[in-house]
Amino acid sequence: MKRRTLFFIFILIFAFQVHAQTISATQNPKVMDKLTLFQTWVQAEMDYYNLPGIAIGVVYGEHLVWEKGFGFADVTKKIPMTPQTLFRLASITKLFTSTAIMQLRDAGKLQLNDPIEKYLPWFKIKIRFPDEPPITIWHILTHTSGLPREAAFPYWTDHNFPTLEQIIERLPKQETIFPPETKWKYSNLAMALLGAIVESASGEKYDKYIQKHILDPLKMQNTSVYLTKEQMKSLATGYGIRLPDGKREIMPFTEAKGLTPAANMTSTIEDLAKFVSAQFGESNFISEGQLLKASTLREMHRVQWLMPSWNSGWGLGFSVRHYGNRTLIGHAGWVGGFRSQIYFDKKTKIGVIVFSNSEDGSPTKFALKFFDLVATSIERALQEKEEAVAYDKSWEKLVGTYEDPSHWAEKVMILNKRLYLYGFSYPPDDNPEASLTELFPEGENTFRMKNGNGELVIFELDKKGKVARIKKGENYLYPVKK
Repeated sequence: MKRRTLFFIFILIFAFQVHAQTISATQNPKVMDKLTLFQTWVQAEMDYYNLPGIAIGVVYGEHLVWEKGFGFADVTKKIPMTPQTLFRLASITKLFTSTAIMQLRDAGKLQLNDPIEKYLPWFKIKIRFPDEPPITIWHILTHTSGLPREAAFPYWTDHNFPTLEQIIERLPKQETIFPPETKWKYSNLAMALLGAIVESASGEKYDKYIQKHILDPLKMQNTSVYLTKEQMKSLATGYGIRLPDGKREIMPFTEAKGLTPAANMTSTIEDLAKFVSAQFGESNFISEGQLLKASTLREMHRVQWLMPSWNSGWGLGFSVRHYGNRTLIGHAGWVGGFRSQIYFDKKTKIGVIVFSNSEDGSPTKFALKFFDLVATSIERALQEKEEAVAYDKSWEKLVGTYEDPSHWAEKVMILNKRLYLYGFSYPPDDNPEASLTELFPEGENTFRMKNGNGELVIFELDKKGKVARIKKGENYLYPVKK
């Protein structure tokens, strides 16, 4: 019953019909208000940092309940960003590789404590600590193998990724960095080896295995290990960091080749939402055992390696972190002009996906802010009763964006049947709620600011009944012309 109630709240807020009865938005406006505030903050971040594009999707249980694109998939061509835009997943690819390994473990084709040489006889690397145990599959899944972070090529410098054959050829010239299971060290090289183990244990090519055993069962039709020429047309343009002159370079597209199991996959918000939903164990593919058993999912999400801070750790393929009162599970990605982040809270079955087509887009920040603002309000909405609020429909004509002659802007918003001023700060405040000032009615089109300021805010209307200007204290704001 609790799950169904939360699902109905999401439908109410995001105005999506996902096989459920439509409920009047007036029954629970609080979460919709938080979402409005969240979107305002996202846009302010994009404007201030001049980000090309952001795409965000919100998952509850089995459903993608909200999705939105901000900015452009291609700035020059003015192609808008959408939830259907293709993005490079970068290191989120590792979650698919890890899922494949766990499928093969459940099928009895490998064990997590197997040494990797059992499947990769060509694995030859200088072992600095010969008295330590051999490197196992479990070590790779938890990033405690002690292997170097990268294969012996400067592909993050020259964007020329090696083939698996080249990686094998150079392995003897590399050495282990730490003894296994002594330190956490993220390794793309190790995950590339894990993809080779998938091939060895399954007898199938890596991309064919992922397609047949993960993408097809989840009906992820717009997700692929390798992009076709036709799919390339729908891929967002990846941009570098903002340079001092405000411009951004277009980053070259690169195939990860031998590093494919670590970084090469491509997907959309709508498609990746299906993979996130599968993590909640609600999907028929889970219950029928076609993807992973529920117990295996719990094993993957459970902390296997705890960081010294005790605030974060690593599961089997997944990162795990404490964030306030939440435990967030997920993974980030970053490759040539694309950054990505997924986080989900298994307790509430809420997940968020954020894609950015710029190197400084910081999708993790956007994902965490969603949990701060919107997810928290959803949980509260399950417990709180609606409060009676004095609301005047005439306030709707006051809503809009206003600025003073110096272009300092403020936005008039209606949230939870109350009137607010949202003051844009530069850079945008990390806590957008701190920028809100509630306006209390004191007369026709006249309000008083609540936050200790106490000054009057008077909306002066023209002959057509539209706001000509706002008198805030002794100064003025004017409507921003679209």
